[in-house]
Amino acid sequence: MSTAAATKSRWTRATVATGIVALVAWQALVFLDGPTDAALLVAVFGFVLHVLLGKGYALVPPYFARSLTPARAPMVGLPLTAGGTALLAGWRGLGLPHAVGLVGAVSWLTGVCVFAGALAWTVRDNPTGAETGTGDHNAHRRAVDRYANPFVLVAVGYLLVGSVDLVGVVGGFDTLIASRLAGVAHLLAAGSAVLALLAVGVRLLPRFLVASPPSAVVYVMLPAAALGPGLIASSLGAGPRFVAGAVLEAVGVGGFAVAVLVTLHRADRRRVAFAGVTLGVVSGVAGVLVGLSFALLSLDPTLAVVHRRLNLVGLLGLAIVGVSFQFYPPAVGRSRLASDRSAAAAIALLACGLVVEVVGLLVAVGWLVGLGRLAVLGGAVLAAVVLFDAFRVTGG
Repeated sequence: MSTAAATKSRWTRATVATGIVALVAWQALVFLDGPTDAALLVAVFGFVLHVLLGKGYALVPPYFARSLTPARAPMVGLPLTAGGTALLAGWRGLGLPHAVGLVGAVSWLTGVCVFAGALAWTVRDNPTGAETGTGDHNAHRRAVDRYANPFVLVAVGYLLVGSVDLVGVVGGFDTLIASRLAGVAHLLAAGSAVLALLAVGVRLLPRFLVASPPSAVVYVMLPAAALGPGLIASSLGAGPRFVAGAVLEAVGVGGFAVAVLVTLHRADRRRVAFAGVTLGVVSGVAGVLVGLSFALLSLDPTLAVVHRRLNLVGLLGLAIVGVSFQFYPPAVGRSRLASDRSAAAAIALLACGLVVEVVGLLVAVGWLVGLGRLAVLGGAVLAAVVLFDAFRVTGG
């Protein structure tokens, strides 16, 4: 491996690892009943988006038939995004001066600009993704690959816009779309992370499973998932745009659930990683339906927590952990926990804990909520242990 490739591999892996550490920190904050805003920042910026950044550096260039240029971009970007996340969480969670939060937001935005700038330079002569890097043995997948590629760039666009609006919200400046932290979280979690999951998922899953989703579902779900978050973030809480955004997001996530389940049904392969993805999309459908109820009926504080947990722990958390086990196979590790059985246990703890927590929230039984959150924390810790063991052996 060349020096540049080794550097990229090492730092993309470090970026993903940062996200896994944040997963554990987030669940610990929630279990200990820490500040809600701090937990949300650690969840979205620390966990979800660092994994997105790490795998984005690794996956997007080859999907556009290119190599990342400059290869050192992950090394430059990680300290900026990780430092920014820590400052933002400290500002909201520890009551640090407002200037700390603003410095954190600017640091985060700068790191995102490094990411977006590197990808833009890398794909500058293939901006629509017409060249997909799809091999001849997958020639029948080229149409879907070519269709999905631009939506990856839309997800990067949401990441940029959400990060700009973060600076605006924290600093009290004018914003582009979202005027509150909750709106920024929707731009980044739904607009960037969920859309990227869908756009990359329709390319990854068929190759992992050697089966294809229905093309018609892909053609409908991606534009719906691309339009929904912007409408939601710009009208959070009420109005026809909010309703339209919630409906579109439900179509996008629901379509992805259909695509995943049909692909799994058609496939002969069964791997532990896909248990996480399957449980994640089922949770995501429940989460967007709760969100749809806010648009059509009214916002309920308890259901708002349920909505957040179903989408962040369920749709994004389980899917990210599942796909991570695919990229970093547990069995390659060297510890006694290095096995698919440990990975399955981590996924089971995350999923079962989430169900118990949600039931506890709905029936207002505090000990059930605590038990569920403890199980989710245990699943996060076990997943981190298994993945870090695999990180020592695998590349980025």
